[in-house]
Amino acid sequence: MLRAPEVERHWALFLDLDGTLLDIAAAPDKVVMPARLIDALAGVSVALDGALAVVSGRKLRNIDRLLSPLRLPVAAEHGAVIRRPSSRIDKLPARRRPSKTWIKQLRQAVIGWDGVLIEEKTYSVALHYRLAPHRKGAVRKLAMSLVRAAPNRFELLAAKQAFEVRPKGTTKARAVEVLMEQPPFRGRQPVFVGDDVTDEDGIEIAHQLGGLGLNVASAFGGQPRAVRDWLKRAADSLG
Repeated sequence: MLRAPEVERHWALFLDLDGTLLDIAAAPDKVVMPARLIDALAGVSVALDGALAVVSGRKLRNIDRLLSPLRLPVAAEHGAVIRRPSSRIDKLPARRRPSKTWIKQLRQAVIGWDGVLIEEKTYSVALHYRLAPHRKGAVRKLAMSLVRAAPNRFELLAAKQAFEVRPKGTTKARAVEVLMEQPPFRGRQPVFVGDDVTDEDGIEIAHQLGGLGLNVASAFGGQPRAVRDWLKRAADSLG
């Protein structure tokens, strides 16, 4: 296993949420916020002069609820919504959202599919089959049917026991690029930490910008707890 280097003061740190900071749960609303994680994030953010952001597929309000009372720079829904350090919020145009009719049809299609969960977001929709792994093929086929209906607008993203239909070209790499143009991120070395296929774009752009990409599986033994311990050490040592 590769060992993650200890956090340094010249970094700009980008952190995925589920599977990186938080243990994966049976459903998105079942995650548990570990004790002292908020304090560790706050301490590292102060040590980096505010150059710490959460980059997640979750909706912004859900991220803020989990991290309350922290109000960090955030890229939500894979970068479709970005809160800059100034608190200004950038959003994709409303026309990039899936229609309500589309979502209704999707929900009707999974009636009777026990264990398949639909996570409706502002700009995308995720179909989780963690509780029904035998439905993987059917869920993928359903998700692909939506993409084929609007191939110029949406794309399919395979995640851990889920498929997500999101606006085409909306990636965590875009979120990193936008935030790296803003103080206090500007001029620092970007470091992206993530665990899933959804994080690969963020890891890649961090490398391209002269930084590091840390995969939770290879750098932290696949354990979000190890990431949390790493952040706590950084908060204690840099503080």
